[in-house]
Amino acid sequence: MPPHLSADRPAAQPPRPGTVDALISQTRRLRGEVDAVRQGAPEDGSDPEGRWQRALCDLALHQLRDLDEHLAQLRDGPPPVPAGPPVPPPPSARPASSPGSLLSRVGSAEWNLLTDEASWSGELYQILGRDPSVPALTLDELPSLVHDEDRPLLSTMVTDCLIDGRPIDGEFQILRPDGTLRTVHMMGEPVLAADGSTASMWAVLRDVSELRRHRRTVSETRDSLRHHRNREHSEHRLAVELQEAVLPPWRGPLRLPRQGPGTLDLAARYLPASANTPIGGDWYDALELPEGDMLLSVGDLTGRGVTVASGMATLIGALRGMAVTGAEPGRLLGWLNQMLDASVQPALGSAVCCRYRPATRTLSWAQAGHPAPLLFRGGTGRMLAAPDGVLLGATSGAAYGQAEETLEEGDLLLLHTDGLVPGYSGPAAVRRLLDLAPLFDGTRTAQDCLRTVVEELGESAREDNACVLLARVMSSAAGMF
Repeated sequence: MPPHLSADRPAAQPPRPGTVDALISQTRRLRGEVDAVRQGAPEDGSDPEGRWQRALCDLALHQLRDLDEHLAQLRDGPPPVPAGPPVPPPPSARPASSPGSLLSRVGSAEWNLLTDEASWSGELYQILGRDPSVPALTLDELPSLVHDEDRPLLSTMVTDCLIDGRPIDGEFQILRPDGTLRTVHMMGEPVLAADGSTASMWAVLRDVSELRRHRRTVSETRDSLRHHRNREHSEHRLAVELQEAVLPPWRGPLRLPRQGPGTLDLAARYLPASANTPIGGDWYDALELPEGDMLLSVGDLTGRGVTVASGMATLIGALRGMAVTGAEPGRLLGWLNQMLDASVQPALGSAVCCRYRPATRTLSWAQAGHPAPLLFRGGTGRMLAAPDGVLLGATSGAAYGQAEETLEEGDLLLLHTDGLVPGYSGPAAVRRLLDLAPLFDGTRTAQDCLRTVVEELGESAREDNACVLLARVMSSAAGMF
């Protein structure tokens, strides 16, 4: 990406593991203390205060278990996905918080089986959306509030409690008079008479609608994240395959033209960024033209991913096709600019395009918002003076200037995209590359020079994708490999 188009974005900060572990420890310690309070509560079923205290402790333990589970998920991070570049997570959906505290959403009820009477707390009337002036519903009437799908579940829980003495612990949906559905968590137990028979049933009910909604949101977001990462992984693989299919296939030394004087010894490398960075639009190309001239180019289409890789492939194909017409580099960049400007999906790109004539060792070149070629000769290096040229796709009808340089035997030409020098950009990156001149002077081939670049600048820990193309003018007596 051209340096003036790049932007530093603050990375999302993950939760500190030490902080989360401390919260988990506190939660578990609190669970132990609440459980101790519950065990110390009176177990006499005839004591309403004791029942209420134990019921609230049970609810608190449920809530703390949920909190423990959620904190563990926060500590362990997102679910595993296939290897591939991670992508920043999807935007979080933050549901609106419900009014009221936990206690305002907890009510109690008791159903007397001997008198068929029911007693509800005021909070339970609010949870169920019932008018407090209306008598509480009996156990036989209670299913009328429950959603059709959950009525069998409620009947089973109540039957198990009254007949077998089992505690009630379950959730069901209720339909309020205003038409809204709420999820209610019910915990209850039988109250035994002196002869051991069930005299009544006592329960606490908690509105857990918001809790369940939050839990669904977490689950849906986790599933969305997994799907998003799988898709990103597939797109990354496709982009890599597309790039490999388009960039020149040669991996070892290459000499062009294959016959005649002024042959160029070529070497190039695409250097990807770190594994969690999508592939970009950087490219290099070397093409022998019909009349024996050479076309050298490097460029960078802004953006990342499959769309950019596809655009890069189109750009290279167009440049190769137009170059065989014999057009000069400035004209070629003007045509590329028109193509990007008229594309359905506008894009910006930078490029350097060079035409090398072996017979005269003349290099004609033009640039579009791109770093100029570097020329190394006799142990020193310099950047070629750049002709005028704006980014491809930046403006309609742009004209591109052209410069010319006469090369000598042994000269080394270095073309590159931004990001080649980790931690440096602009003039600082150029100076770092020019400092390699003494090392280049002691090498024999372009492949040796490429190896020097990679060893000195590093092949990993790169923030951006980059590529480099090196061309050394061979001596007339060098012969062929």
